[in-house]
Order: sequence, then C-alpha cells, then structure tokens
Amino acid sequence: MDLLLLEKSLLGLFIAIVLAITISKFRGKRFKLPPGPIPVPVFGNWLQVGDDLNHRNLTDLAKKYGEIFLLRMGQRNLVVVSSPDLSKEVLHTQGVEFGSRTRNVVFDIFTGKGQDMVFTVYGEHWRKMRRIMTVPFFTNKVVQQYRGGWEDEAGRVVEDVRKKPEAATTGIVLRRRLQLMMYNNMYRIMFDRRFESEEDPLFVKLKALNGERSRLAQSFEYNYGDFIPILRPFLRGYLKICKEVKERRLQLFKDYFVDERKKLSSTKRMDNNSLKCAMDHILDAQQKGEINEDNVLYIVENINVAGNFLACPSLSTIFYLSVRKMRDSVKYVFADILCPSTFRYLPFGVGRRSCPGIILALPILSITIGRLVQNFELSPPPGQSKLDTAEKGGQFSLHILKHSTIVMKPRSF
Repeated sequence: MDLLLLEKSLLGLFIAIVLAITISKFRGKRFKLPPGPIPVPVFGNWLQVGDDLNHRNLTDLAKKYGEIFLLRMGQRNLVVVSSPDLSKEVLHTQGVEFGSRTRNVVFDIFTGKGQDMVFTVYGEHWRKMRRIMTVPFFTNKVVQQYRGGWEDEAGRVVEDVRKKPEAATTGIVLRRRLQLMMYNNMYRIMFDRRFESEEDPLFVKLKALNGERSRLAQSFEYNYGDFIPILRPFLRGYLKICKEVKERRLQLFKDYFVDERKKLSSTKRMDNNSLKCAMDHILDAQQKGEINEDNVLYIVENINVAGNFLACPSLSTIFYLSVRKMRDSVKYVFADILCPSTFRYLPFGVGRRSCPGIILALPILSITIGRLVQNFELSPPPGQSKLDTAEKGGQFSLHILKHSTIVMKPRSF
C-alpha cells in the first residue's frame, strides 16, 4: 500500500514538472517575457538567486541579462528594471498600471489585508487614505508648525550627549538616542505627545513591539511559504506569532494613544481651527464616516513603521564625514556597481506611490545633522580608521548591520 502511494506521488510530481516546463516555455513565447535566468520547476530562480535581492545582486544580474529581466521566485514573477528611462516608463508613464504594491502573507497580517495606506491596492481606498493623511502630516504648514519642536528635540540630543563623558573618549551608540528623537518627532505630530527618556516604560514597550514587527516582516524566513503556496501550511507557527504581535501593537496604539486622544477631544468642542494634532484630523474623518476604527489604527501602524525607518541607521555612519568625504564615499560605494552617468538615487521613490514623508524627512535630517556637526567633532572609536558599514538585507529595505559607536568631542566656541 505504501509502495503504491509512493509510486502515485512520484508520478504526480513528474507530471507537475513536465507541465511546469511546458507552460513556462509556452508563456515565454506567447507573452514575449523579458530574459532572465532559466527557472527550475516549482522553485523558479529562487534557489539560484537566493532571498537577498539587494542592489548589488540585482546589478550583477542586470550586467548579464540587460536593463530589464525576469526572475521567477516560486510562483511569483518579478520584473527588474535598471535604467532611468525604463524606471520613468514604469513609475510615471505607466504609473496607474504599476501603482499597486505587492503584499505577501506577512504584510497581509500587519496591514489587515490592505486597510492601511502604504500597502493598499492603488485605487479609491488608497486615494481616500492619502487625502486624509496629507493635511495633518505632509504639507508645508505641518513643517512650519513643528519645525520648532524638531529643533527642540535635536537640542535635547546635543544636551544628552554632552552629559555623557564617555562620548568624547570611547564613544557612544548614537542611534539609540536618535531613535528616541525620531519617535518624539513623530508622536508630537501624531498625538501631541513625547517620551521623556529612553527608559520611559511606554517607550520601551512601544519600541520593543515595533522592533519585533520589523524583524518579522523583514525576515527571509517565510519566503518559502510565500513563493510556494503549497508549503504555506508549514508557516502556521510563524504567522501565528505575526498575528499575536499585530494584535498587541494595535491594542497598545488604541489603549494608550488613540483612546486617550478621543477622551481629550471629547472634553471640548473641536472645529477645523482647533484641531491640534494629526490624530484629531484622523478622528474627525472617522466621525464623518470616511474611515473606520481599523483604518485609524492602521494609519498609526504606518506612521510607526515610517518613524522606525526614519530613525536614521545610516546617520551614525555619515556624521563623522565632512561633506567632501561623504561625497567621495558615496562615489566609492557605487563605483563598481553602477555607471555614474546613469545612476539615479531615489530614496523616497517617484510617481504615484512615492513616499510623502520626504517633506518631513529632509528638514528633520538637515536640522539633526546640522546640530550635531555644529556641536561635536565626530570620528570613529579608538583603534578604528572607519566605521563598519556592513549591510543587512531585508524584504523591503537595506540596513546597516551593526550599531556603530561614534566618538563625539564637544567643539569649543
């Protein structure tokens, strides 16, 4: 009986392989698909190219297959473009067709299957969410309103660093203090609140949950179940953890921030002129029936993720460089992977789905870098000629692998 079952399984696998090869060749001829590595049945190119599709790996593939090529990652087809002209065609000319972002099984959990703004399908819901979020977050008026707060937070960073004698000798991990600064910048805008220190219990809890969410979403551990749906049952344990983290985060957002803001708003009558923070505008949209409570929580989720990414892991890498050195180092990093005449750096993307946070990020970065360079001489720690800029890949971003220690000697004026 067992032998018969084995024979049937092997026969079924053989038929599936033959069908996969036949369909693959037929589709390639019919649809004139871009060139790319030859896929193998079931796995496609996944075993050949691996999980980490960072800019260096993709550049090597572009050198071999051209400025547009196809990768088959299990049952997912990924088309990679690597020239400014093609990028413009995809992001601008054909912006509507390519306006939606592909979600995976984990991001479906963390975004409620697209109830947020960042990963929702391009369409009416996205336009509504973008409109609701633009006024309280992404306008010049917001920049002018909160610029003083950003200056204050940057000044507090300078004061805290000056209080640490080891900063001028052995150095400190500046990123941790910058993370508190960025949370305060975002939470001032969102809830008119801030955290007093890195030891604030609520801040510690919030940072831990956001960090766990980021780790789970960025991990390559779940690729096999995402690329090959038949293997998805083996992801049950991982997805269960993701659901638990999501529920705990949303509950924390609701209990400590959204509901608290609702209570404060209910004590006084609000009109458009008295809306004080972003959450007031968002709750106003909820009261008008434009969005529901889940949408409100997923907006908070998006802003927490954005603030976490904006915590500037790269700041600790570039602070000690002069403008010239920084420019030269950028040339050095990209010299062996991109032609200078065609290289375009688009950290916030372009087109319909470009990141609206650029209007906040650039002034915050300018203020922070300016304050630190003005007040400190920044250098690598003793015994090191440069900082460790080794990279760590993720599903949607590239990180500095280690939190760098920086020596920060106060300048004398």
